[in-house]
Amino acid sequence: MSEMKDAGVLLRLIYQAMVKAGVDVGTLMQKLGINEDLLRSTELRTPHEAQVMFWKLLESQIGDPDVGLTLGQYLPVYKGQVLEYLFLSSPNFGEGLKRVLNYQRLISDAADSALVINEHECYMRVNTASPNVQQIRHFNECFALGLLAFFKSITDGQFKPLRFDFQHSAPDSESKVREVMGCDVAFDCQENRLYFDRSMLDIPSLHAEPELLTLHEQLASEQVARLEREDVVGQVTRIVAELLERGNVTLEAVAERLGIKTRSLRTRLTEANTSFNQILADFRFRLSRRLLAGTDESIDEIVYLTGFSEPSTFYRAFKRWSGMTPVEYRKSKQNKE
Repeated sequence: MSEMKDAGVLLRLIYQAMVKAGVDVGTLMQKLGINEDLLRSTELRTPHEAQVMFWKLLESQIGDPDVGLTLGQYLPVYKGQVLEYLFLSSPNFGEGLKRVLNYQRLISDAADSALVINEHECYMRVNTASPNVQQIRHFNECFALGLLAFFKSITDGQFKPLRFDFQHSAPDSESKVREVMGCDVAFDCQENRLYFDRSMLDIPSLHAEPELLTLHEQLASEQVARLEREDVVGQVTRIVAELLERGNVTLEAVAERLGIKTRSLRTRLTEANTSFNQILADFRFRLSRRLLAGTDESIDEIVYLTGFSEPSTFYRAFKRWSGMTPVEYRKSKQNKE
C-alpha cells in the first residue's frame, strides 16, 4: 500500500494560521525539518501520519490544550484550488459536494468522506483512513472549522450546520468547542460527521457554468491520474529497497511483487516519466550518499549494501552521479561538519 499523503495546501493553510496566531513557526518548522522553500512547492504532499507528530509538537511548544480549536479560527478559507472551482461551477451545493467527493484524494490520500442523505437531514462523513490520526482532537477540530468556513464561503454564508460528531473524547472545554463551532457537538462517536438540513443541498451557486464545470472535472481527473502514476513510483521504490538487501533487484522481480506483468509495469513507469533503471539508480545514489556521509561503513561494505557487484562499478556510477569519487564525497561532508 502506498504511503498516504496530504496535499501541501493543508500545510500552507495551517502555517498561515500559526503566523496569525503568533506561533513561533520558525522553531516548529525546524523541529519538523520543513523550510519555506518546501512550503512554496506546488507539488508538495506531506506524510499523513506526520499529523500525529505535528500536533503533539505544536501543543507542547505553545502550551495550549485547545490548539486545534484555536488555530481553526485563524485558518484562511480554502481557495484557488480545483475543488473550489468544481463547487462554484456546479448548479448547487449538493451537486458540487457530490462531485468534489469523487476527487477528495486531491486533499489527502487518507480522506474517507461520503455524503449520506436522509429524509429531512443529511450528513457528510469526515473521516481519515489512519486510526492514529482519527483520534487526534486538535486535527479533528481544526479541520472541522476549516470545512465549515469553506462551505459558508462557497454558499455566500448560507450554509448552516446542525451538529458535528467527533470520534475523540470530550475535552474539559466542551462548551467552548460548541461555541466556536457554532452548532451542537457530540464526542466519542463512531465517525466524524457534519450534519446539516437537507435544504442546504439546494443552495444555488451564483457562479454555475456548465462549460467551466466540464473543464474543471477534466482538470481534477488529470490531477488524480498524476497522483496514481506517482503511486507506482513510490511502490517500486519501496520494493527496490527491500530487494536490494537480498541482491535480487530486477524489473521482473518488482513486477512479480506488484502482481502485474513486466510489460505493464514498464508502461506505467513510462507514463510517470521515469523507468525502472532510473528509480534503481536514484535509490542507490541516495543510499550511498547517506552511508558515506552519515556512517563509518567501509567502501567495500557500501558497495555491497547498494547492490553493486564490484567496487569499480560503484566508483564509476557514483562519479557519474555526483561528479566526485565516494572518498572525495565523504571527505567533503566530513569537512563541512
